[in-house]
Amino acid sequence: MTTLTLIFALPLLAAVLLAFIPRNFAVVMRLVALVTTFITMLLAVKMFWNFDCAAADNDGYKFVATIPWLGSHALGIVCRLGVDGLNVGLVLMGAIVAFAAACCSAEIKSREKEFYILLLVMTGGILGAFASLDLFFFYFFHELALVPTFIMIGVWGRGEKRNFAAFQITLYLSIGALLTLVGLIDLYLQVPAEIRTFDIPSLTRFFVEHPMALASQSFIFPLLLFGFGVLVSLWPFHSWAPLGYGSAPTATAMLHAGVLKKFGLYGLLRVVIPFMPQSAQHWMPILAWLSLGNILYVGWVAMKQKNLNLLIGNSSVAHMGMIFLGIATLNLVGVTGAVVIMIAHGFLAALTFGLSGYIHSQTGTLEMSELGGLAKKMRFVGVAFVMAAMAGCGLPGFLNFVGEATVFFGAWARPGLRLVTVLAVWGALIVGAVYMLRAVRATLHGPLPEKWGRLPDAVLWRKLPYAVLLASLFLFGFAPKLLTDKIKPVTQQIVDMANAQEIATQAATVPSPVTGVSTNGTKPAPGGVKESGK
Repeated sequence: MTTLTLIFALPLLAAVLLAFIPRNFAVVMRLVALVTTFITMLLAVKMFWNFDCAAADNDGYKFVATIPWLGSHALGIVCRLGVDGLNVGLVLMGAIVAFAAACCSAEIKSREKEFYILLLVMTGGILGAFASLDLFFFYFFHELALVPTFIMIGVWGRGEKRNFAAFQITLYLSIGALLTLVGLIDLYLQVPAEIRTFDIPSLTRFFVEHPMALASQSFIFPLLLFGFGVLVSLWPFHSWAPLGYGSAPTATAMLHAGVLKKFGLYGLLRVVIPFMPQSAQHWMPILAWLSLGNILYVGWVAMKQKNLNLLIGNSSVAHMGMIFLGIATLNLVGVTGAVVIMIAHGFLAALTFGLSGYIHSQTGTLEMSELGGLAKKMRFVGVAFVMAAMAGCGLPGFLNFVGEATVFFGAWARPGLRLVTVLAVWGALIVGAVYMLRAVRATLHGPLPEKWGRLPDAVLWRKLPYAVLLASLFLFGFAPKLLTDKIKPVTQQIVDMANAQEIATQAATVPSPVTGVSTNGTKPAPGGVKESGK
């Protein structure tokens, strides 16, 4: 097995192992989950460190592996795994968050066997989805990770609305997944039957050489844009996310909000935009304006929340707007920034939900009116929460700042998006700061209620997941080239493919240095104005 195969397979094999362990050995099950995710994290770190863009194969992928007994060669379905600059950071982030989530799962006191099995299946599905080079398994592994989310909220969720939240998230994400499935099947059918395949590198080469018909792009692109958009909580299809995360167990919220939600964004960059560049040029300005719904509207909703988890959930949705804006720029700076925010938000969402989970486990509530002054008793948790809030505000030194700054520069570089950029900057710097600082003030500062006088701070092993997530934000925040040097070659290819038609059109209007006539039959008039050729 290659390193990447182990990263994907170990959690699934551990889930199978737990099925044979008697349910009264809860400590053993928790230990298996911790050891498995820890080894997976170490393997992901090793893979990321050894990844070299120059040493990748002709398609730009490294650590490529094929699992021959999975798939159907007759249908062009082959379980092939590989990473390039676009997904190597996502796999690393997913493995780190999975370990942190396993560390934060101590709150589960009933049906531990089923919970840890679902947690490991969710982890394996997430890593498999990001590593898959086959469209079929790309979708299949996402669904494999999504089903445990519904079950975990319904069984181990908290709050009076947990059943409603479970049904709502099931309904929304099922609709999003169905739209995505229809779009992917139609995309598959665009390839001639004799060479039909689900292999993503092969499809990429095919659509570069044989551009998809505009009519097909006009049908498939919105299906995939809004299908993936629902999965990512694109405004106005976002209402499932805050309540779902607020009702979910801590580990589930960390994995879904931090990692699994990036599946739709990754799909847009990997499949949708490169394969359908003409529709991308048409839809990206619309996507940019929709992103303001995430940044501004959801940000205002976050300001009004009285429950800490609902505030964090709305904040997570608001941050998705920054990523959508970066994708909508269709230039190197903006798209690279979008990928950086995807990774940064994964660490940040896991950190904030992990800390709120610890506060809930100690106080039994997340209503901010009942909290206050907790920093006096929970010093480590208080410091970590303040750092998470600063990262959410885009403070320099954290990875979030790198991503947001590059997205703003990329958006400003497109004249048609400058008004959107101004509004987005205001939303991120003002609205985002207000609701994050309000959460810090209401939870950590002010007088300490008497009933919280004996609250314990996190012990050493409970500090570990928060320290790992903070270290990741700081490491890549101070040394962003560790990420961007790997990301840029792939985002450059995506941008080139997305703008290929526009570049060709511009090239066709450039006058010949010999004849003065452009390739589309126009001749420059005096003063630089073109007139039609006879």
